[in-house]
Amino acid sequence: MYTSTKVLEIINQYISELSYSHAPKKLYDPIEYILSLGGKRIRPVLMLMAYNLYKEDVTRILSPAAGLEIYHNFTLLHDDLMDKADMRRNKPTVHKMWDDNTAILSGDAMLIMAYRYVAGCSSEYLGKVLDTFTQAALEVCEGQQYDIDFESRTDVKEEEYLEMIRLKTSVLLAAALKMGAELAGASDEDAAHLYDFGVNIGIAFQLKDDLLDVYGDPKVFGKNIGGDILCNKKTFMLIKALENANSEQAAELKSWIDKEVFDSKEKIEAVTALYNQIGVKQLCEAKMKEYYTKGIESLSLVGRSEEEKSGLKGVAENLMYREM
Repeated sequence: MYTSTKVLEIINQYISELSYSHAPKKLYDPIEYILSLGGKRIRPVLMLMAYNLYKEDVTRILSPAAGLEIYHNFTLLHDDLMDKADMRRNKPTVHKMWDDNTAILSGDAMLIMAYRYVAGCSSEYLGKVLDTFTQAALEVCEGQQYDIDFESRTDVKEEEYLEMIRLKTSVLLAAALKMGAELAGASDEDAAHLYDFGVNIGIAFQLKDDLLDVYGDPKVFGKNIGGDILCNKKTFMLIKALENANSEQAAELKSWIDKEVFDSKEKIEAVTALYNQIGVKQLCEAKMKEYYTKGIESLSLVGRSEEEKSGLKGVAENLMYREM
């Protein structure tokens, strides 16, 4: 069995050797730039590790694994533009390095490239794999729309938020695992359990992201801390703060949400202090643990030995307890 470290090395090598020598350069240079920034590559890693539960030679599915990573990075280009984000992985975002139109068009090209690479798998499994990928890709867009809708609402509920992050973040992790199993010829039951493992781990992963946006180290996290607070993003943190605040805390929190002119540092410090008073960090950690536990239960139902599944369990633990 391959370790996650070895699988990451394999996928990084493959992605680094992809050709971007096409013209026009302004279309392809941003693609090379965003993919060169690295990252955890968690989606292709999960795909290769799921495949490796059943088959040995993971290099046979590097093309669809790269397709998943290209698709994920396409979403980041558009996401950063919509969020007006300045930094990604400690580097300027594509729309800052180039411009808004370039981020849109290069992102569109990445989406097409993603399908080309995903389709580069065995014809025996192409139909299944494309169905799984296309469903996840569409659901990611649905999740992003919900996220945008939440910006103009003040009544977002916890269950709505959890459904949004299931769509926006979790389904692609889940699809990576399911596609890996499908490409290895695994049973439909195992593929479904791996999908459920990915959904639950993905929700825990996003909740951790919410937590790190407030309490993380920007040098480790790869982007500025407090961005969600500054733009009043309806994260689990803010939703639970509003839900659990007393009248005085709620009034102060809402006053910061309503302010149109403010000092960024002051707002981040004030809202973080309110989160500390209300105990939002503990609530978020408890919810993360709940979904992590569900994920591990789903993994336990996959018909492989505990030793064979230990690598995937280790990846889940790293996501749960990471500092970036």
